[in-house]
Amino acid sequence: MLKVNEIFFSIQGESTFAGLPFVFVRLSRCNLRCQYCDTPYAYDEGREMFLSEIIERVEQFPCDFVEITGGEPLLQAEVFELAARLVSAGKIVLVETNGTLDITPLRPPIIRIVDVKCPGSGEGESFLLTNLRDLRPSDNVKFVLSDKADFDWAVNFVKKNDLTGKCPLLFSPVFGKLNYSQLAEWIKSSGLPIQLQIQLHKIIWDEGKRGV
Repeated sequence: MLKVNEIFFSIQGESTFAGLPFVFVRLSRCNLRCQYCDTPYAYDEGREMFLSEIIERVEQFPCDFVEITGGEPLLQAEVFELAARLVSAGKIVLVETNGTLDITPLRPPIIRIVDVKCPGSGEGESFLLTNLRDLRPSDNVKFVLSDKADFDWAVNFVKKNDLTGKCPLLFSPVFGKLNYSQLAEWIKSSGLPIQLQIQLHKIIWDEGKRGV
């Protein structure tokens, strides 16, 4: 069983899949407390569900794309079985993780969206560096930025760990805190193949609205 916070059908707001219809399975519990967290309700809220229940619910929506997110989904051991079963059911499966736990059990064709926490999150030392060795071209590495200091830190992280060319690198501003155009200028001046990412779901719908 897994403790599930919510299951909903929406438009993917982030990652290289942004703009596509997706079914989201948000699991409960998180081991971090980022200062800008937009889903604190996932820390504790939720109910226990059998994997078969989750899959049945997912299959009610007319969509082959599924993202398992949180909270931090890898805190619950059965998430790996859920992802595998969804793949067997013909779904294209993404798992979004905060990068603090081992991602290697998520085998192809599962796509990992791996978040590297910058200092502005308050959790800047949390990333499990061994995860970088297992990155695949289909994965995404994401940095959420609060300010220029976070941007400089993220650029240094990319260079130090030779991430260019390994998989898409996404830089996302903290919603409502960092100006999109300012981040765009920093990216242009960096000389790196960084992809600017904005949270489409917060632009399409009201910020803070659940189930989108």
